[in-house]
Amino acid sequence: MGLNFHQLHIFYSVATRGSFSAAAQALHMTQPAVTMQIQALEEYFGTKLLHRSTKKLQLSEAGQKLFPYAQRCLELVRETEDMMSNYTLDLQGKLVLAASLTIGEYVLPHLLGTFAKLHPQLDIHLRVMNSSQIVEGIRSQQLHLGLVEAPVADADISVEPVMEDELLLIVPREHPLAQAHEVELQDMLTYPFVLREQGSGTRSVMEEALREQGVLPDQLQVVMELGSTGAVKSAVEAGIGVTMLSPSVVRHEQALGLVKAVRIQHIRMKRQFYAVHAQSGLLSLPATTFLTFLRNRQGKELLQ
Repeated sequence: MGLNFHQLHIFYSVATRGSFSAAAQALHMTQPAVTMQIQALEEYFGTKLLHRSTKKLQLSEAGQKLFPYAQRCLELVRETEDMMSNYTLDLQGKLVLAASLTIGEYVLPHLLGTFAKLHPQLDIHLRVMNSSQIVEGIRSQQLHLGLVEAPVADADISVEPVMEDELLLIVPREHPLAQAHEVELQDMLTYPFVLREQGSGTRSVMEEALREQGVLPDQLQVVMELGSTGAVKSAVEAGIGVTMLSPSVVRHEQALGLVKAVRIQHIRMKRQFYAVHAQSGLLSLPATTFLTFLRNRQGKELLQ
């Protein structure tokens, strides 16, 4: 096995963060997978790159020599991607993306509309599927790039946070809270809720944020659980209850005045959306250009 960029990236992350666990968290990998890649790199060079102790992690002399080269490699890859993205303003060909349900139905169409205006000659295809299908498609080389709502623990898959999303309280237009800019948590808890089913990504983010505030999920007055985001929106519009959703999901309903998004004081229910692709192999130029577009935009203004 020869030297590869993936191993240098992991080495650089461990060296800059000072621990295997911190690097694993930043790279969205398991700690054993990080350790294995560092060991493979040390075997390749035939020398120790890191001195491990119970107190801290230090670079060996060889590691100190390698570190600036690993840093330059990372910078060169990013510069290359940015340069090619700027160079290919008349980009042509096909961009095939896969995205999980919420991203594919409510976020990406808006993002792709902006991207398509920048590259009108590009043929864009979007497939909506669950995260496990996206990962399997990448592993089998049927897909090159995907967007998912949770990090993927797979050493063969590159995972990068590219967008930040936030959940807000969504209420019907005639609701008592509809005129408020922010509401207190305890006030919110007095109203009936309509939620996605247990285990959905949106509900998990909401419940975790509430636990951090000392509120258990069973303290919510859940009057209805539904299997799709569209059904939840319809129930809220009908006045059955309130819910927690991303503003991007109810952009159309807000424009029509059917619902209102309201912040909860002192709580920010944020989550990341992630780009995933194979660690080995090169992305197509259209996929690389779109990934650079996401990095530069970070999707922030487009998720409002």
